[in-house]
Amino acid sequence: MIFNKTTAEKTAELLLQINAIKLNPGNPFTWASGWKSPIYCDNRLILSFPAIRNYVRDEFSKHIEKQFGKPDVIAGVATGAIGIGMLVAESMGLPFVYVRPEPKKHGRQNQIEGFLQKGQSVVIVEDLISTGGSSLQAFEALKEAGANVKGMAAIFTYGFDVSEENFKKANLDLFTLSNYQNLLNLAVAKQYITEKEESTLREWNASPSTWGVSK
Repeated sequence: MIFNKTTAEKTAELLLQINAIKLNPGNPFTWASGWKSPIYCDNRLILSFPAIRNYVRDEFSKHIEKQFGKPDVIAGVATGAIGIGMLVAESMGLPFVYVRPEPKKHGRQNQIEGFLQKGQSVVIVEDLISTGGSSLQAFEALKEAGANVKGMAAIFTYGFDVSEENFKKANLDLFTLSNYQNLLNLAVAKQYITEKEESTLREWNASPSTWGVSK
């Protein structure tokens, strides 16, 4: 995982300010997977705040070109990264496509929406990395379509060991604007959470699939 410390701290602060990241160790959320979690991240809120939306767009554009070079196409992962992916593509003057979790069941049965030619270089834009499963599905779909995927850029990652292993196995470089470690450091420093709550959040991150499960 690649990140820039200044960008990571600033992005974490902005996400906390707009409640895109909610920390609630005392009353955990339940994810779609069934995991119990003391944190919930909804990066779609970024699109509703123009100044923050523009910051994320500009940081993505700058760091994508720095880390991966300027690609031929930007690809957003549906649905969470379609909006921000389009903004990044517009900022970089590039075509945009988006990737569904699976092909449509009707019409042309597309999984990749938009115009993409075999051999074109692509950087994938994602909003959030948890286990990395859905993100890597998009990566595989683009590869199958003949794209040359140069890397992936995401707003935030939980930094789970399983996701780092999955990206390593896939041989896909990941750049993130912010990450869990920077978020916790900032949340304690700015008194969003107590040190006791920080300890709970670190325990969860070390074993998210079993945390909060009654034995």
